Amino acid sequence: MFCSRFLSSYRPQNLYVSHVWDFGGVTFRFHMKTFLTIITAVILSVGVACSPKADEFTDLFTRVENLTIQRHDYTLAKALTDKQKKTAQRNALEAASPGTYKFKDNDLYVVADQASDRVLVIYERYEPASIEKIRELVGALFFDFGEPTVMAHDKTIYWAFDENGKISEEHYRKAKQEGRPLKTLATVKLDSSQKIMDQSGPLESGNVYYIISSEPILKLINTREK
Repeated sequence: MFCSRFLSSYRPQNLYVSHVWDFGGVTFRFHMKTFLTIITAVILSVGVACSPKADEFTDLFTRVENLTIQRHDYTLAKALTDKQKKTAQRNALEAASPGTYKFKDNDLYVVADQASDRVLVIYERYEPASIEKIRELVGALFFDFGEPTVMAHDKTIYWAFDENGKISEEHYRKAKQEGRPLKTLATVKLDSSQKIMDQSGPLESGNVYYIISSEPILKLINTREK
């Protein structure tokens, strides 16, 4: 807000008259051409100081959008289309956090950024869900994202993405063994209350959800709202 006020406050006058500037009781007198040179330098420095935050948001959103992590025509970090915005207005839900809005499109929940209309979170949740529904959902995610990065306890599945796309299980295991942190940009996480692949037990109903998000983006949104 300071930046916009500053950049809009100066109005040039006659270029050929001197300019008197009283600053804290000290008077400075400039030829107008010299004065404009000084003002231009100040404006440019303010612009540089004000731009990094916006540039940081845009760069991060673009990097995640380029991964094309998508479900039902909604792409993580991509701006909503006009049609999707109308759906958001018709099916609005209580906002997940300040600076965001949330809506439902059939079984899909979407959280978007108010400032840019970019998608922050995509998820589906089924409570209760038959084992057939759980496996159907798992199959759909395998079809969309391929082999997962890691699977835990036959109940949790992760697809993790970095700058180069999906992180393979081999790359993930090697990084863990070497103690190297993964530079993850986004994840798809599915969690089931029932075992997914093990068919030895009774086929009982349970709960299942998956969530698509970018932790770096959510952290940046959180700092913006503070």
